[in-house]
Amino acid sequence: MNGEIPSTTPESVGMSSDRLGRIVPVMQGYVDRGEVSGITTAVMRRGKIVHMESVGLRDIELKLPMTRNTIFRIASMSKPITAVAAMILYEEGKFVLTDPIADYLPQFKNMQVYVSGTEDNLELVPANPVATIHDLLRHTAGLHGGGEPVIDSLYRAAGIDFWNREFTLEQMIAKLGKLPLHHQPGTTYEYSRAFEVLGLLVQVITSQPFEVFLEERIFAPLGMVDTGFYVPNNKLDRLATLYQWTDDETLEPFDEGDPPHFTVPPKNPWGGGGLVSTVDDYLRFCQMILNGGELDGQRVLMPATVRFMQMNHLKPEQGSHPSAGPGVGTGLGFKVLLSPAMNGRIGNAGAVNGGGAANTFYWIDPKEDLVYMVWTQLFPWGIRDFRHKIHPLVHAALLS
Repeated sequence: MNGEIPSTTPESVGMSSDRLGRIVPVMQGYVDRGEVSGITTAVMRRGKIVHMESVGLRDIELKLPMTRNTIFRIASMSKPITAVAAMILYEEGKFVLTDPIADYLPQFKNMQVYVSGTEDNLELVPANPVATIHDLLRHTAGLHGGGEPVIDSLYRAAGIDFWNREFTLEQMIAKLGKLPLHHQPGTTYEYSRAFEVLGLLVQVITSQPFEVFLEERIFAPLGMVDTGFYVPNNKLDRLATLYQWTDDETLEPFDEGDPPHFTVPPKNPWGGGGLVSTVDDYLRFCQMILNGGELDGQRVLMPATVRFMQMNHLKPEQGSHPSAGPGVGTGLGFKVLLSPAMNGRIGNAGAVNGGGAANTFYWIDPKEDLVYMVWTQLFPWGIRDFRHKIHPLVHAALLS
């Protein structure tokens, strides 16, 4: 399946053209100040696009414009897609969420939890209880996400790094299974390599490569023609350059290695952060979620499953993503807005969202039948505040 989501006038779906017109000048300001190379924004309501604009450049040196079909590294926006893949198998009865991970991935048998000590003199205790598939989906499996120096050192020594392409997915997870957990499973939220483990889980259960399962069960049915783990040669001219903000407050291209990371098929397709996509493709994915698991007659999940994924799955004592702030919970692959007032951000309780390390962001608001996005390609994450400014710009355009 392929085909653009239809566009319409804002007024036909209860939005204001004049107020949506405020978005471009705000985003253009970031480009004019030299803070980003370029930005694409999109707004979709009631299944139709009412705003799709790009400002600036996707490549400064070559003076190539940011366009609607520019390909972006979406990093952690891969996670909802991986969660959907897992929940497809859940619906098929291939597992239940309370199943121990080790039932399917024996690499995670007899896991140990770090207590104290140094790299060569670790004090460990057995994991109790054992981590489950549910723990992977909500980041409570005890896996390390960074910040504990001893475990950080062990991860580096094992070569578990996003930019390391030497290992297959199986080899990487085998290394991960030999390292200590940071927390007892089920006790603490920690943003980690859990979705890479989920990718291997999907691969083991289905007996087919993770990337093939995504293509056959999600991307092809939804018409996501530009989404995958690398950019083929015939599309490389559309891949945006990834920039970094330097100490002298300028933009420079980020070194992605040789050959550049997303230009060749990876040995280890990372379910937590390895995909590239376009705004149009990701709008199709979001509309599928908004529709309760279906798009253009292609059903990926059932409505009850999608609703379940959009619920908060954490207790307060388990914590939350450090960037989420108050009033935000964790679904299965999504952040969930529980209290707009507590979060200090306009929106509706029940809206879900997420972002990627290169500053791509999306929001899905079921109450308003609304999706909106703001995407660029810039490290470090969160250095610009356009992700906060787009909320009032979009919601102020709602007329009904």
